[in-house]
Amino acid sequence: MKLFYKRSPALFLLAVLLYSINGVAQLDLPRGSQMAKVSQRIGISDVAIIYSRPSVNEREVWGNLVPYGMNNLGFGTAKESPWRAGANENTVIKFTDDVKIEGQPLSAGKYGLHMIIKEGVDQATIIFSKNHNAWGSYFYDPAADALRVDVTTSEIPHMEELTYLFHNVDATTATASLNWEKKRIPFKIEVAVTDIVLADIREKLENSPGFNRQTWEQAANFSLNNGGDLNEALGWIDGAIAGKFFSQKTFANTSIKARILDKMGKSSEATALMDEALPLGTVFEVHQYGRQLIAGGKHDKALEVFKWNAKAHKNTWPVNYGLGRAYAAKGDNKSAIKYLKLALDNAPAQANKDRVAANIDKLEKGEAIN
Repeated sequence: MKLFYKRSPALFLLAVLLYSINGVAQLDLPRGSQMAKVSQRIGISDVAIIYSRPSVNEREVWGNLVPYGMNNLGFGTAKESPWRAGANENTVIKFTDDVKIEGQPLSAGKYGLHMIIKEGVDQATIIFSKNHNAWGSYFYDPAADALRVDVTTSEIPHMEELTYLFHNVDATTATASLNWEKKRIPFKIEVAVTDIVLADIREKLENSPGFNRQTWEQAANFSLNNGGDLNEALGWIDGAIAGKFFSQKTFANTSIKARILDKMGKSSEATALMDEALPLGTVFEVHQYGRQLIAGGKHDKALEVFKWNAKAHKNTWPVNYGLGRAYAAKGDNKSAIKYLKLALDNAPAQANKDRVAANIDKLEKGEAIN
């Protein structure tokens, strides 16, 4: 449906006068459609939408206040314009890093956000325009389109003020949506979080954050846990352990290196490295290592580690608790209950005692505790 906005000469003159007055006055006065900004972080990337919020105010919105399709607005240079997806100036969306919108690539930057609302179907086209400084869509030029995507709209409970929201947020994606009257217009944003973080890490390691051991440990650990290059991660953790002015071998960074080696298929080398590092660990670090071995199905090695911990840190919390878990993992519930009862006696806090008691109860009922 094409709409042509006609103005009388008097109304046009009034608009020009008001524009001229506003251009000179520079007063900060309230608007009928208030400005708003909403943002969302995905990984370490930020998405922000700046817009004006008109109200329904008992008006017919879709097909009337917001025309369907492309329209001649009767002003500006555009012969056909989409909706400005808000009020007043351009609605603007900003991305600090490259993204994908509905699976289509879009470079980092600032864009004018426009929409084409389709008549008779639950569909809309979302336009990201490189021209983000224009007023509304009076000067819309399709040659400035950076991306167009088609989306499916849905019905929602009445929303009086136009509102942009972020929802379905997870580690690498979020859905942004325009919500107004009874219509939601969503678009999915995807970010290559791991690639972006690793690129940021590489840059930071060459600057002031790279002058301390913990940064290199964090870098290696992130790469290990998020599908990064294992050889690169191994180089980072080796730098934390030895060879630099800040290097220091610790149980924690040795454990990271061992897990990298294990993931590279060098399990025997990883195990030997951890055996060598046991004296560097606190009772709790060694206990946690034993728990990791149980979780990885290495029950015999876990029992060996928990026995070492009990010998090195006699009668301290949580060595008996670890032995109880290790024996339970091997199916020796009798020995497990024995050590859990010893753990119950030297548990340092009521929360610890309650946890141990609950595990004893489970074992006595023949239930698993690991």
